[in-house]
Amino acid sequence: MARRCELTGKGVQVGNNVSHANNKTKRRFLPNLVDVTLQSEALGRGVRVRCAAAALRTVEHRGGLDKFLAVAKEGELSTRMLKVKREVAAAAATPAA
Repeated sequence: MARRCELTGKGVQVGNNVSHANNKTKRRFLPNLVDVTLQSEALGRGVRVRCAAAALRTVEHRGGLDKFLAVAKEGELSTRMLKVKREVAAAAATPAA
């Protein structure tokens, strides 16, 4: 399983450990990924997502998964979330017609 957020695309970053003697060794900064189930109002079911904790705050700030996916850039979303985004868009368009 890749260490990448399915909603924002946040992934592993690299940098250096710097000692008191200014010696530098490579290290990795891992994102804070959590497995959660987010509720979709348009689909009427939960969607399991592996995303960063910061992304959860963004989802709540925007008003839920459906609204987050509506404005999310397709380049940042995983292929699974792109499929969910299309399902949500189709479900939202059907009752309106």
